[in-house]
Amino acid sequence: MLFPRGSTRVMIDWSNVTASGLQELDQNPEELQRSQCVLGFIPVVYYSILLCVGVPVNILTAVALSRLASRTKKSLYYYLLAVTGSDILSQLFIIFVGFLLETAVFHRDVPELLLHSVSAAEFAANHASIWSTVPLTVDRYVALCHPLLHRQISYPARARRIIAAVLALSLVSGVPFFWWSDMWRNSHPPTAVDAVLIWTHVTIIYFLPCSIFLVLNSLIIRTLRARQTQQRCQEERGPKSAPPGRLGKTTAMLLAITSVFSVLWAPRTVVVIYSLYVSSVHRDWRVHLAYDLSNMLAMLNTAVNFFLYCFVSKPFRSAVRDVILLRGGPLYPRRALAHPQAPNASISSLYSGNNKRSHRDSTPLSPRRATKPS
Repeated sequence: MLFPRGSTRVMIDWSNVTASGLQELDQNPEELQRSQCVLGFIPVVYYSILLCVGVPVNILTAVALSRLASRTKKSLYYYLLAVTGSDILSQLFIIFVGFLLETAVFHRDVPELLLHSVSAAEFAANHASIWSTVPLTVDRYVALCHPLLHRQISYPARARRIIAAVLALSLVSGVPFFWWSDMWRNSHPPTAVDAVLIWTHVTIIYFLPCSIFLVLNSLIIRTLRARQTQQRCQEERGPKSAPPGRLGKTTAMLLAITSVFSVLWAPRTVVVIYSLYVSSVHRDWRVHLAYDLSNMLAMLNTAVNFFLYCFVSKPFRSAVRDVILLRGGPLYPRRALAHPQAPNASISSLYSGNNKRSHRDSTPLSPRRATKPS
């Protein structure tokens, strides 16, 4: 399965069991060599808390982003909505069905066909959660580095088609993992099929998307640094230039989602490859422990985006406040909506309304404004 099972079976004290004591337990050799979970019931408690917190905040995020998408008609919010929906699917399939129900409740006493079907669904949801971030990164790159092109190619209908294509491809990509080996129960060395699936898995969920993030984020940083230098020159010429220091914070906020993903998923990627070539989860309790901890970190990624959005975006905070208070006020002041498609407007999609005013005062006129009669 995507996230190994069996870590809740901790009734045997693995640490001080001798060979003679094991023989007295009348266990077969395969069971004697099987590693036990060092963390005990901690993963069950952790995943239960993560599910109880993650699902409600993701639902709240989805409702708030739906309001922002319907009112602003910006592709950004549709991509963020796709990421949030995929995170909810990951929490339901991987944490609730895969870990809590199959392992903690039924102890995997369910038909094997169902286990493999759930495994394919887990991988599909996992791929959708990760790859929904890729078009978001591409959209941000175009918006920041090519704002005029962004106004031409980025609109809600196209964003919805891209999201549908990503979800469909994610569903198809989960089918081969129907044959994913159970790392907790298989005592034999990895087969050629196991090696192909593992390398396909780590490429899809980490190496390929992180390569895209690295390239596009590097281009974004280079462009913003050049723009920052230009704004310093403008500041020397006139007092109305926006403070250049804001762009550094802006860049950090735009890269937060991909950076958090890269950090949280790196340990699990390393452990999966290590278990393929060095030692399996089945035989080494240290790999078992590393796998448990890395899975816990990876799944944390499905619940942290809400807090990132709240930290970054004043419109998002306002939308969340309206949802909680059951009200539907305007997102922006009327004056701030006068020129929603200025060249640098896309840069401030995730930022406070106060920053928008400073950007409007300091940025050149867009072609639409330049042609307006005085």
